[in-house]
Amino acid sequence: MGCVLGCSRMRAWTDLSHPLDPRAPRIAIFPAPSFATVAEMPADPMTVSQMDMVVHTGTHVDAPCHFVAGAESIDEIDLSRLTGEGVVCRVEAGEDEVYGLDALVDRELVREGDIVVLETGWWCHVGTPLYARHPSLSVDLARWLVDRRVSMIAVDTGTPDVPVQLRPEGFNWPVHQILLGAGVLIAEHVTNLTALSGQRVELMFAPLNIRGSDGAPVRAVGRPVS
Repeated sequence: MGCVLGCSRMRAWTDLSHPLDPRAPRIAIFPAPSFATVAEMPADPMTVSQMDMVVHTGTHVDAPCHFVAGAESIDEIDLSRLTGEGVVCRVEAGEDEVYGLDALVDRELVREGDIVVLETGWWCHVGTPLYARHPSLSVDLARWLVDRRVSMIAVDTGTPDVPVQLRPEGFNWPVHQILLGAGVLIAEHVTNLTALSGQRVELMFAPLNIRGSDGAPVRAVGRPVS
C-alpha cells in the first residue's frame, strides 16, 4: 500500500494554466478580462459571478478556424487531440530571438502524435515588460513539427509567432498559418513547467466547449509518464 501511495504522489498533476483574473496574461491589443458580482450572500440567497473576456486571454487553445477560414472551431476538435502523451521540451533562446530546431534541447524525445510543450522559461516574466519580448518559433521549426505529425504545441508565451515589436508591415502570422493549416493545435500562455522540464509527460487540455469559437480558455495539467 505504501508503494502505491508513494507512486501516486510522485505522479501528482501539475497545473499548467494561469489563474483567470484581471492580471491574466494577454496580448496588449486585447482588453483585460473583467469580473463582476451579480449576486452575493448574505444579501442574496446565493453568490453569482460574471466574467467578460476575449477567448485568447490567459492559458487557452487556438482552434484551426482562428486563422484558417472554414476550419474546425473549438467545439469540433476531437478530445483525443487535446489529451495524451507528449514532452516538455526545453528551449535555449533569449529575448526577441527566433529559434529553430537546434534550440530544442529535448528534440529527440518528440514522437508522432505528441503534444509538444516548448519551455523557454518566459512564463516566469508574466506581469513584466519582458514578457512581451519573448522568443518565437522559426518557420522551419513549425514545418518540422508538422512533419513530425505532432497533435499540438504549447508555448509559455503569448504566441509562437514573433512579438509585436518585430512584426514587419504585412505580417501574416506564418507560424500560426503553418501549424493550424496542418491541423496542429496551439496552446498559449502555459506556465509552471519546472517540475516537468525535459521529460515525457501525460497532458490534458480542457478548453471550454464554446460553439463556433476560434479558441477557448483551458485548464491544462500534466504529470510525468510512469
